[in-house]
Amino acid sequence: MVRQFAVCLIAALAVAGGRASAEDPNFYVFLCFGQSNMEGFPGIEEADEGPVDNRFQLLAAVDFPSLGREQGHWYRADPPLCRPRAGLGPADYFGRTLVQQLPDEIRVGIVHVSIGGCKIELFKKDSYESYVEQAPDWMIGMIKAYGGNPYGRLVELARIAQRDGVIKGILLHQGESNTNDKQWPAKVKGVYENLLADLQLKADDVPLLAGELVAADQKGVCASMNSIIRELPQTIPTAHIVSSAGCEALPDHLHFAPEGYRKLGKRYAEVMLSLLGRELAETQTGEQ
Repeated sequence: MVRQFAVCLIAALAVAGGRASAEDPNFYVFLCFGQSNMEGFPGIEEADEGPVDNRFQLLAAVDFPSLGREQGHWYRADPPLCRPRAGLGPADYFGRTLVQQLPDEIRVGIVHVSIGGCKIELFKKDSYESYVEQAPDWMIGMIKAYGGNPYGRLVELARIAQRDGVIKGILLHQGESNTNDKQWPAKVKGVYENLLADLQLKADDVPLLAGELVAADQKGVCASMNSIIRELPQTIPTAHIVSSAGCEALPDHLHFAPEGYRKLGKRYAEVMLSLLGRELAETQTGEQ
């Protein structure tokens, strides 16, 4: 009887030890969400195709059949990161810059859920259904790819990621579909606070990085929204704004061009590095 108890106790301790060691404090995880400029406008140039540093990982939010990726598993973060038909986005050069700048023992993981053309209301956990009911037909397929609930999928995957690493920040690029909505900062605050609560995170440990839309210097059609985006830290003290000034745009003046995404992604990384107490050194990730 005593021997049996000892065997059971050793087994229990081994399981507990395995669970404790599964969470790697050197694996920095970042949640990314928003609309088309976060998802990455279609078009990946040869220079961006990869392979990227294996320390930069993606937790697939959907299946990528052509790349052999299955939802809920980690893979090297070669683009596209959001969905099979997405393109290069700010998360790409955010992660590439971080792994170049951080010590070799640090890995970076991305959890990426975005829907082109959506309002921030799609990520409101208590009322997203009403938004989905009125969503245009072309958006429904993208929403269904996330089980009909993009916010729910983001939380589901974030919980998986927490078994392997530590969530260090949340990246947002959204606002084109909410242009001139003065309530946008309050709506973003609601989403951010829900994420913190559902994932048992503290705001001081998990800042929110919000990127500006295509800027006025690029004739951005939604550039007027940037003044509202810049107000976000007044509503969320742990929010930080990423400038889009000088980030090249496509001829639609709505989406960034590949070189614009590279610059914007690096700027997200610069902000995060400063919050981690690190200075940016020269890199080869595009914009110097």
